[in-house]
Amino acid sequence: MTTVPPIEVGRAHSDVPGTLERFRRLFNELDKGNLNKLPDVYSEDIKFQDPLGSVKGLDALTHYFAGSYANVISCHFTFENAVIQESFATVPWVMHLRHKRIRGGREIQVAGISHIEVRCRKICYHRDYFDAGQLLYENLPVIGGVIRWVKGYAG
Repeated sequence: MTTVPPIEVGRAHSDVPGTLERFRRLFNELDKGNLNKLPDVYSEDIKFQDPLGSVKGLDALTHYFAGSYANVISCHFTFENAVIQESFATVPWVMHLRHKRIRGGREIQVAGISHIEVRCRKICYHRDYFDAGQLLYENLPVIGGVIRWVKGYAG
């Protein structure tokens, strides 16, 4: 994992850089067997949202990730430079995922971005933006080929 310097816009709250480092490390270690690491990075009142769902609270986030990671073979992230402004950070990434039910377990890559807010050295707000079609629909048998063809035709 390469540590990249953040891009700061205005002032960065002093808790943000360290929290971002723990966030990056967490997501490159996370799997269904170590979800107990979430409290090291997330606050009890975390608000989390991605294109597939949203939850409030650390218990709900742990349950959500347990479902998300249930069939994951491997998952790691390549993180780009974060943009930091006060207690907020935006972190672009590429997820490298191998999942039992997606593309026969072959690796797929999905680009996305996380927008987070840090309070008291913990993430209290986390929203992920990514193309759910790139993650799921393009990788389904039959329909995935059609979607990839349409995207290639349109692009």
